[in-house]
Parts: sequence; structure tokens; C-alpha cells
Amino acid sequence: MLAIVSKVSASRLRAVRPIRTVRSVHKIAVNGASIAYDEAGSGSPVVLLHAGIADRRMWRGQLPALAARHRVIAPDLRGYGDSELPTTPFAHHDDVVGLLDALDLPRAALVGCSFGGSVAIDTALAHPDRVSALALFDTAVSGNEWSEEANDLWDELVGEVDPDDFVAGAAGEVRFWVVGPGRQPADVDPELIAFAQQMDQRALAAELALGAVEVGELTPPAIDRLGELKVPVLVTAGAADVPDISRLADRIAAEVPGAVRLPDVPDAAHLLPLERPEPVNAAVLAFLN
Repeated sequence: MLAIVSKVSASRLRAVRPIRTVRSVHKIAVNGASIAYDEAGSGSPVVLLHAGIADRRMWRGQLPALAARHRVIAPDLRGYGDSELPTTPFAHHDDVVGLLDALDLPRAALVGCSFGGSVAIDTALAHPDRVSALALFDTAVSGNEWSEEANDLWDELVGEVDPDDFVAGAAGEVRFWVVGPGRQPADVDPELIAFAQQMDQRALAAELALGAVEVGELTPPAIDRLGELKVPVLVTAGAADVPDISRLADRIAAEVPGAVRLPDVPDAAHLLPLERPEPVNAAVLAFLN
């Protein structure tokens, strides 16, 4: 069941290999939990919200580029990466605002990928005075239902996976999301695949633990409230992603007043910011300016 998640050129390989940069890694108390985050730069604040199959490390190509003009904060959502597992009910969108409060930031632009995009949208709807802009890549939207096509693709490419086998689960999710239905694993940088599987194994463990805690959802969900968004919105997707994702970007662009819909980025799938950092960085910097 679907989970909420040509040969590579030399230039593409360089784009997704580890980017070495000096980071300041922090932990801070947010709504009673310890949240880990990376921070770099100064200027207007930008918060990077990671995909549900990843953690804050997926933004390794954005942190140094955006920090040239902005104060960039990349947290691990609660329970993911190095952030603390929750013991009491919470909501991710409230944690985003709690992080802004803890850092004494009145407002911030939110950049989200996949589940992180969903959290960003929910935050803008639940706390509209705290969000200055939304940049959404391969985004999910709370309340959206996946098509039968997407579920059939999952069955075709992945099939049944033991939920307790994080290695097999991560391999399946990376095949579906990071490689994408229109490509073969040999078409994608093996370092990207290995890194994505490493992040997703941790994410699957986090999701298992989160299943024992009440995680608050936006009510009503965002899918029927997109017209309520009043901030500038940028949205795009990887052209090799699951077709549902591109269609969802189209819907956001059609329903959010003034939203900017960029063309899908060729030869990239669900972790677009990680796979193709250059066009993502250029788009975000131009949008925020």
C-alpha cells in the first residue's frame, strides 16, 4: 500500500554528492520536547521542513546557498532525526510556531518538501500571522487522498513490505519516491539512493514510535482550504515523481490566489531539493527576493 512518501551525468553526480559546509548544530526546547536543528547565515528567516522519508540532512545543498542572504534554520521534526520522541500529544504545525517562539522570530518563510510541505501549509493556515511565504517542493497536503493509480504503482514497484523491517521498507520507499516510477535505480546516482535509504530507515523508526502518540491534525484539513492561504506561494515538483504529486502542485497553483507554479524539474523525483539543488536554490532565492 502507498505510504506517505538516461545515465547520470558527471554534473548530476557532483550535484548530489555530500556538500561540505560548516554547520552550527543546536538543540532547543519546543513545546516540552528537545528539537534538533542546523542554522546558518543571517537576514530574513527561512525554515526548511524535511520530507517524511528524510530528516534535516536532506537540506545539505540548500543551507549554504540560502545562508548567503538569509538566516536559515533546518529542524528535525519531532521524533525524526535527532529530535526527541514525543511522550504527549502534539501537532507538527504547532511545533513550527513553537520553534519560531523559542528563537524569538515573529515570522518566517517556510520551505517544505513532501510531508514537510504539508506541515508548512498547515502552519500557514493555523498560524497565518507567523508565516511570510511558502515554497513547496513535491509537496503533500493534509487531507489529500492518493489516487488508485498511485496505489497501483506502489503495488507494482514495491508490493507488501514487513513494517518492522526498516531496511526493506526504506528500500521500497526509496524505489517508489526517490527513483520514481519512470526511472530505474541505475538511472540515479547510487550515493543519493544510499543516503536516502539511510535517512528513511531512521524515519520509519520514527513513524513507528509516533504511532503510539496522538499527533494533532489540522481540522478541517488543508486540501479544501487552499484558497485561505494569503501568503506568496511557490510550488513545483520533480518530473520523475509520482504523477499524483505534479497534479497536486497544479491544484495548489489553481486554488491559492497568486501562487507561482514553476515547471516540473526534469530528471528528478520526490526529493527534488536533494537531487537537484541548483534549480531549487535559484528558485527559492528569486522567490524570496
